[in-house]
Amino acid sequence: MNAVEEGDLIARVEGAAGVIRLNRPKAINAVTLEMFRDIETALDRFEADPNVAVILLEGAGERGLCAGGDIRALWESSKVNGDLGKVLWREEYILNARIKKFPKPYVAFMDGIVMGGGVGLSAHASHRIVTDRTKLAMPEVGLGFFPDVGGTYLLSRSPGEIGTFFGLTGQTMNGPDAIHAKFADWVVSSAGWPALRAALTKLRQGASAADVGALIEGFATGETAGPIAAKEPAIDALFSFDRMEDIVAALTRDGSEFALATLKTLSEKSPRGMVVTLKLLRLARKAASLEECLVREYRAALEVFRSDDFREGVRAAVIDKDRNPSWSPPRIEDVTPAMVAPYFAEIGADELKFN
Repeated sequence: MNAVEEGDLIARVEGAAGVIRLNRPKAINAVTLEMFRDIETALDRFEADPNVAVILLEGAGERGLCAGGDIRALWESSKVNGDLGKVLWREEYILNARIKKFPKPYVAFMDGIVMGGGVGLSAHASHRIVTDRTKLAMPEVGLGFFPDVGGTYLLSRSPGEIGTFFGLTGQTMNGPDAIHAKFADWVVSSAGWPALRAALTKLRQGASAADVGALIEGFATGETAGPIAAKEPAIDALFSFDRMEDIVAALTRDGSEFALATLKTLSEKSPRGMVVTLKLLRLARKAASLEECLVREYRAALEVFRSDDFREGVRAAVIDKDRNPSWSPPRIEDVTPAMVAPYFAEIGADELKFN
């Protein structure tokens, strides 16, 4: 075993595996800018090492892989017109794109809570494992934000309007839900993970993606659809519109228990965040690549960072925890095209670029 250091990120070689372990268990492994940089460094080393056959991403502790990015630090920087958002999101999004194209099999163990930035580190992997304990969500609209880290790319490729539903409501997926939504590939019981992990570290040098997939398949439960799949016909009918006002109207007309519960959930989200999210999701459907979506997300993220809604959403959810944000504007019908346009404007020298 070749240990590097055991700080907030542990990167080491275990047999044939280059292991990346998020190591902030008290914060459910929320990711900082320094951790993103350490992951980049680890990937450089593992890519160059011929003895590393597979990358293995996991989280320390019992609560989950990763609860997202360091939202408190972003909030504090936003309050003083700092540049943490500009720097962190640039490096994070470039890392998200690298993970998707990484030349060696990249196995993400998506156990427990997997949210926001944790989705960006795992759901672009070549081999994505969820468990009986997985709780995966993109809850950013509740923070005056939108599903980023390539979330618009992933959600727009879910079947029917499943991605629109998850993106706008921030609802949690269990493991089989995540497979149905195309955020994951296999369910493996959390009890079965140690044996699978041990097997991954014993892979032969040069093992292919197919070899890794066949190994994981031997431990998988075979589940592919959770409770949300049964609601897909209703979701497709209710979320097929391109304007938030029309989605709300459809839910109101429907009047079912599911529709009313969904309306209540949407009523708690940022109106501006929902309008921006829906437009990003619709544009993402036409995107040719993850990178195209990340460029668009970066433009929108910089505008979010300047917005009162982001600061207010984080205050209500994370800082004061009163769960009572005062959104601006407070109603969907008050969100004008002029308010939305800056989220989609090209940003010149600050544009996101990939190598």
